[in-house]
Amino acid sequence: MGKTMFLLLRILMIITFSAWIVLWFLKPTNGWTRKWKEFEDNMQRIIFKYNGADFLVFTFPIIGLAMLGLVYTNLQPKRASRSRVRRYAAALSNPLIIRTPLGILSGIEALAMCLLLTLLGWTFYCRISNDYKKLIPAKPLKLTIWQLKFLKIATRCGLLAEICLALLLFPILRGLSILRLLGIQFEASVRYHIWLGTSMVFFATLHGAGTLFVWGISHYIQNEMRMWQKQGRIYLAGEITLITGLIIWMSSLPVVRRKRFYVFYYMHHLYIVFLVFFLFHAGDRHFYMVFPGAFLFGLDKLFRIIQSRPLTQILSVRIFPSKVIELDLPKDSRLKYSPTSILFIKIPTISKFHWHPFSITSSSNANDQTISVMIKCEGQWTNSLYDLLHQEIDSPHRTKCIDVAVEGPYGPASFDFIRYDGLLLIGGGIGITPILSILQEIASSSRSGLQMRFPSEIQLIYVTKKSQDISLLSSMSNLVLDHSSKFCNLKMRVFVTQEAKGSAGVGMTELLREFSTMQTIPFEPKTSSYILGPENPLWMASITGFASVVFLACLCFFNHFLFPAGKKPSKQRVPSTIVDVFLLCSFLIALGCAAIVAIVVRWRNSREAIPSTRDKGDQGEEFGSMEQTSTLKEHEIHYGARPDFSDLLSKLEREFEGSSNVGVVVCGPESMKESVALACQQKCQALKLITKKQQAFFVFQPLNFTL
Repeated sequence: MGKTMFLLLRILMIITFSAWIVLWFLKPTNGWTRKWKEFEDNMQRIIFKYNGADFLVFTFPIIGLAMLGLVYTNLQPKRASRSRVRRYAAALSNPLIIRTPLGILSGIEALAMCLLLTLLGWTFYCRISNDYKKLIPAKPLKLTIWQLKFLKIATRCGLLAEICLALLLFPILRGLSILRLLGIQFEASVRYHIWLGTSMVFFATLHGAGTLFVWGISHYIQNEMRMWQKQGRIYLAGEITLITGLIIWMSSLPVVRRKRFYVFYYMHHLYIVFLVFFLFHAGDRHFYMVFPGAFLFGLDKLFRIIQSRPLTQILSVRIFPSKVIELDLPKDSRLKYSPTSILFIKIPTISKFHWHPFSITSSSNANDQTISVMIKCEGQWTNSLYDLLHQEIDSPHRTKCIDVAVEGPYGPASFDFIRYDGLLLIGGGIGITPILSILQEIASSSRSGLQMRFPSEIQLIYVTKKSQDISLLSSMSNLVLDHSSKFCNLKMRVFVTQEAKGSAGVGMTELLREFSTMQTIPFEPKTSSYILGPENPLWMASITGFASVVFLACLCFFNHFLFPAGKKPSKQRVPSTIVDVFLLCSFLIALGCAAIVAIVVRWRNSREAIPSTRDKGDQGEEFGSMEQTSTLKEHEIHYGARPDFSDLLSKLEREFEGSSNVGVVVCGPESMKESVALACQQKCQALKLITKKQQAFFVFQPLNFTL
């Protein structure tokens, strides 16, 4: 029964998504435009009216897809991960194009980009070809034919910006993420948001600048720029939308985001102004195509705000020699999360508004009482945290606690790394943090005796500038020495790039013992608040559906006053701004009702939370107490050189002999990812898929530790 439901959900999601894509391709055609106008006229006779039909056809399918995805996610962890990775399917996720301005592109990403470019091209062609067939000189504007053609091109660029805007918010959804169903995590999908945002601003600028240019040469610009029309396009609203979009885009440039994060953070909240004035400019009929992303983002933001309250407090801190800190936070023992998940943290003592994401290093199977994140103190906010912790350490009376607001954890729906026959883990610097969570998860799963497939061999390559960073591996030291687990086949290669070769005979054991002198500082929490994590997917799906019903009910209620029954609606009688305001009111009422339900559900779950203890079990075992050190001599340490990944993969290909599918998980600087991606691409040619199926096939799996 479970497998049947799982399959039906998957088929239904594929059908829904495919129908939504087909709808985008049909929308610019003359046949669809004519039929849809007839359908809207027929809908005016019933309570839904035209805007209710627009919501049900253009908006609700993607909301329904998100709801189906939540149900699918709720069922997925119950499904044992015993199936092997299919080689031909995995080939699509391997790097296809490397070292481009957009970074590394996989086959799936390249196909998605081609689909989007095809949609943009098709929409522009259909609209502009139809416009040119009906061109007549515009006497009120005193435009010639070429000027009118130019104006039409500028106008249709606005439609291309609308398509990008419709997709813009999906990559940054967290709890309601649709991309999560494809195995794409939040930190990886942020770059899709950047691409879409840049494209949207580009087309919007062409749209606005082209229109202003035509108005200027026709000496009509002063009349149009300041007008707030009762019907049709409101040009003043469009100008405010364009200016707001440009401000958000410029504040998002890397030079601003990295050096002035608070500017980027605060300017991004102008998205509310942007969306509201876009609605006033484009009208409600165009907005319903953009509304799915805004609707889901509003609910997602609501869930996150409720989830981050009340504040919790730090249990303990470990300070490493390389200015890296590890925070231990209390959590509800029922909270389970997948490896490579991230946690958003806000510390009100430092800033009441700034949230920062960090990779989780712990495993919910290994320790169900606490959750740990590792932080490299480099930026302004992390250095402030480092100084704050040192103030607590130096204080003779450590009675003050540090309050923390938490969102998450957010991660993949299931743990698929164990599906590979072999596993190659590559970490660079602080990029080792998500890899530590993978190792913890595999170790705890192997100890539990679950009937699951495990990689026959695991290899870890850690690249770091200084040898003191090896201390970051101390949390997995007891895993290496545990011969009863699957880690008897674990091999480590450590590359220290900026130091000469160490003293003769110094091996992994001595280095770990030397650099494992980190301080562990316990705190005394004053509250008993625990991290509960995101709401149950079934509850989120139910609340999302409830909000959709409330929105549609409010829309029908307002329609009763805007378009009374028995009277044909007149565009001149009802200003478009009033219709848009009623749409906004319906959305706010739906959010308010959803907030009440979400708060009640959260309150109930917080009362049922199981208190955590201070015992961290066997995590973080110190090396000084270890007796078995012989096994660490098998591992390698290299000084003064960067790893040659092409050569390493050639050697590993022989070591992984018999392992047909090898997952290559990489987290580190972009240059290191590109080198690994290039090596994987060279090893996985199309000819090898056919002629050498028994040899190792490397599946590239990049991870991100920064946004």
